[in-house]
Amino acid sequence: MKVKITNLKFKCIIGILPKERIKKQKIIINTSFKYNFKNDVFINYAEVTSDIESIMKENNFKLIEDALKYLNKFLYNKYEIKKLKIEIIKPTILDNCDVSVSI
Repeated sequence: MKVKITNLKFKCIIGILPKERIKKQKIIINTSFKYNFKNDVFINYAEVTSDIESIMKENNFKLIEDALKYLNKFLYNKYEIKKLKIEIIKPTILDNCDVSVSI
């Protein structure tokens, strides 16, 4: 099975600029992963989204790259998943574009 979670939106502290360390900014997270669905054992996508949001809000990452590495390790360890993809988008950091980093 493949699960896709798109446009997960919330505000958190993330970034290295002084203004990013003070004021929460909107981020968008997209993720997808595969897992073996068998005998009605499934991954609760609501729990996955809650985990992602909690981690991001609690850790106040300076770099998107550090957040991605942390989320990647956490999700692989907690859930029996395969082929995880995660993207973090900062839509308001620059006036003329969205910036994203993915793993």
